[in-house]
Amino acid sequence: MITLTAENFADVVLRSDKPVLVDFWTEWCPPCRMVAPVLEEIAGEYADRLTVAKLNAEDHPEIAARYGVMGFPTLNLYRDGEVVRQIIGAKPKRLLLAELDGGF
Repeated sequence: MITLTAENFADVVLRSDKPVLVDFWTEWCPPCRMVAPVLEEIAGEYADRLTVAKLNAEDHPEIAARYGVMGFPTLNLYRDGEVVRQIIGAKPKRLLLAELDGGF
């Protein structure tokens, strides 16, 4: 899983040639810690067709605000630099994959 910053966000997410799932998280968020291992699994299993990245919203509030992220975790799926799906809250792997179905 890629760690995003203000410096690499555009290159990794907005200019990617494949879909990118971005986990907007914070240190103090228990559901963020619950979903992290699920995202690691998804990153490994779907690496050939999906990039999974995480952005600490407290370290980069300007990026979180730009995409209307107000709750954590928020998962944004980007395709061609645009948000095509937003998932709010931690979910088990099967539900998360069901919500992403067809998005990558």
